[in-house]
Amino acid sequence: MGSVTKALDALVDLLDLEPLEVNLFRGLSPDDHRQRVFGGQVAGQALVAAGRTVDDGRRRVHSLHAYFLRPGDPAVPIIYDVDRIRDGRSFTTRRVVAIQHGQAIFNLAASFHADEPGFEHQAAMPATDLPPLGVDRDAEPKAIDMRPVPGQLPGPSFPGQPPGQAKVWFRADGRLPDDPLLHACVVAYASDLTLLDTTLSPHDLSIETTPGRIMLASLDHAMWFHRPFRADEWLLYDQDSPVSHGARAFARGAMFDAATGDLVASVVQEGLVRPLR
Repeated sequence: MGSVTKALDALVDLLDLEPLEVNLFRGLSPDDHRQRVFGGQVAGQALVAAGRTVDDGRRRVHSLHAYFLRPGDPAVPIIYDVDRIRDGRSFTTRRVVAIQHGQAIFNLAASFHADEPGFEHQAAMPATDLPPLGVDRDAEPKAIDMRPVPGQLPGPSFPGQPPGQAKVWFRADGRLPDDPLLHACVVAYASDLTLLDTTLSPHDLSIETTPGRIMLASLDHAMWFHRPFRADEWLLYDQDSPVSHGARAFARGAMFDAATGDLVASVVQEGLVRPLR
């Protein structure tokens, strides 16, 4: 596998589902005392399940669309049931339902496409520098090394940040195997770490300042993978939240390859942001 941190090794193991039967897989949750399963985990595991039923190794995931239906229970395994919707000449489509206690907690549709030539254009990568090692890093190593651009993390503690915007550098904290599906699943996991936070900064709030004041939960999540990339090399996650209304907040993100400036993935998410009286 190459050099990985202990935390990243645990994430890779988390995404390595146990096959139970044809189209059925089982995933576990880490023992990290969460009240519910982290949304990025169930999205990443569901994408692993979908990808393992795609027999054509030339086809990469290019999009996923998912809904969070119920809070996941971290104390019990999650069963992933894959429906092989279609195997076409150019595209492969899969639907995955994540099940706990006999009920669906999450569903995902994913599409896979073999590389082929076409027109090329993209938005430009924002000009920003990678924060040096040690800036805004936790003392405890984590699977994903995330470094907010100074002054660019949402929340009242960053007064220079435009409301509803955030820029974060991230990469897997170690070298991953050369498996495109694994890299996509790691990025899907990481995409849910900071995106919903961006919806709070226009209201001078942050995750740290809201315990007991706001119910915050992902409702749906969609990603498009535009180009090949490596999750263990630096990506810039440029995020913003253009609207919030009726206890639902909307956020979007663009991921750029630091080395090439290529736009490699786009993300959108709507979340429940409900003030608690």
